[in-house]
Amino acid sequence: MANLLKIDVSPRGDASYSRQLGETFSAGFQAAHPGSTVVARDLAKNQPTFVDVQWIGGAFSPPDQLTDAHKAALKLSDEIIAEVKAADHILITTPMYNFQVPAVLKAWIDHLVRVGVTVNYTANGPEGQLHGKKVTVIVASAGEYLAGTSGAAYDLLTPYLKHIFGFIGLTDVTFLGAGGASGIQYGKISEEDWKKPYVEKATELAKA
Repeated sequence: MANLLKIDVSPRGDASYSRQLGETFSAGFQAAHPGSTVVARDLAKNQPTFVDVQWIGGAFSPPDQLTDAHKAALKLSDEIIAEVKAADHILITTPMYNFQVPAVLKAWIDHLVRVGVTVNYTANGPEGQLHGKKVTVIVASAGEYLAGTSGAAYDLLTPYLKHIFGFIGLTDVTFLGAGGASGIQYGKISEEDWKKPYVEKATELAKA
């Protein structure tokens, strides 16, 4: 039985293209993996807190020295890490904001990346502790940032996520870039025609 962890980011609810493609992926995943479970975390409805001084104090203190304030600050981090550890496949659906990840996704990542828990520093350098999991990232964007084009230089989201996930051991990461959504707004393409190739790709990736 496979466990899919679905992280939704967009605040646009059902109108969000990244969420719609994520639902397609989720349905395809369940069809391809009978008996699978889906755990959903909506970062728009339940926004993660930002790292603060109590979080830092707790993350870098021995367990027997944690105060109640430290434990309270790390509670969400513990939950997020437990969800990721329990997952076989992690799906992230997100828009691109100003060529980067939205703030709520960055906050989720900051809770996930924790020294001594999801990454250890050794004599050979940092070693990620999360292994054997797949990650699929569905990114909806107004512009197009295809590899090999001049627009690719504006995409700071993809290399950042590849790097930070690899840092904690998540090296099997696949991106589905659903770019050019502004064409719908400006009447250059219908929503149905724009989504069609991305729906097909999301369905295909869910079977992998």
